[in-house]
Amino acid sequence: MSEMRCDPIVGRWVVLDTDHPKRPGDFPKETRKLSAKATCQFCPGKEHFTPHEVDAVRPQGSHANSPGWMVRTVPNKFPALGRDGEVEKEAWGMFDLMSGVGAHEVIIETPDHERDLADLSIEEVDLVLGQYLSRSRDLAKDKRHKYICIFKNFGSSAGATVEHAHSQLIALPMVPKTVLEELRGSHAYHQARGACVFCDMIEQEYKDRERIVCENKSFLAFCPFAPRYAFEVWVIPKAHSASFADMDEAARKDLAAHLHEVLDRVRKVLGGPAYNFYIHTAPIDYANPQHYHWHIEIIPKLTRSIGFEWGTGLHIVPTLPHEAAGYLRKS
Repeated sequence: MSEMRCDPIVGRWVVLDTDHPKRPGDFPKETRKLSAKATCQFCPGKEHFTPHEVDAVRPQGSHANSPGWMVRTVPNKFPALGRDGEVEKEAWGMFDLMSGVGAHEVIIETPDHERDLADLSIEEVDLVLGQYLSRSRDLAKDKRHKYICIFKNFGSSAGATVEHAHSQLIALPMVPKTVLEELRGSHAYHQARGACVFCDMIEQEYKDRERIVCENKSFLAFCPFAPRYAFEVWVIPKAHSASFADMDEAARKDLAAHLHEVLDRVRKVLGGPAYNFYIHTAPIDYANPQHYHWHIEIIPKLTRSIGFEWGTGLHIVPTLPHEAAGYLRKS
């Protein structure tokens, strides 16, 4: 018989297949074919093909928009939101509209065309995280921005249209629905129990132990009790913190080592799957930091949503989270 579980943050139910759980080798593998360096606009020497960089990690004496960089951030050539103008809202009968004002940037993670984030050294991952933080802090100064979304698409089935390793950042003039659901759920939990739901979740994971993947001094990785996807992994700071942008240098270095380890485990166990990850953080100037706890959600693209899931919002998950964690823990 299948089992249904409820996410304690947003109250979302999922269906877990307990009768025929899938193992790592049961999922189809995606073949990744790199495009040629000669045509890649993210490679060194092709800086003139991208918009002018807004930030970069460069050795001293290296010039902007030229080779020599280690990590480079540029505006997206085809942005989802534009930088110019003011946020204007209006009603169209019963509908609401808003001007598409914000920012959309690309963080090119390495000059090496053939390496991905999991291939980089811990020190190189730390440089990428440094760009996440510096851009988040800079864009938060713009009063038009209410939320900073950082995400990575790896592999064509996960939405990557450029193979060269990169992440993206979008500054939004509103707080997205998924984050609002987490904020409301964590606020309600805090009101009812006087505690952070994410902190209590960490405590529960330590009690149960079976869903933990790995940890270090500052961060814990686990497969959530009520996952939406097979082999879904969350990375969360052990110390309570609402905003990713508040992370200090020591925690950033710990996150670099931890994220590198988690992505490497996912790759080894699942054979280099396409994946998405995104950082859920509190909105800019969030008034209740004691309620919320930032975290990273990593979603391997192993299955497709079907009509039942689109029609009900219920996800059918073919691998139990403690089994997924066991495979990842042993890698």
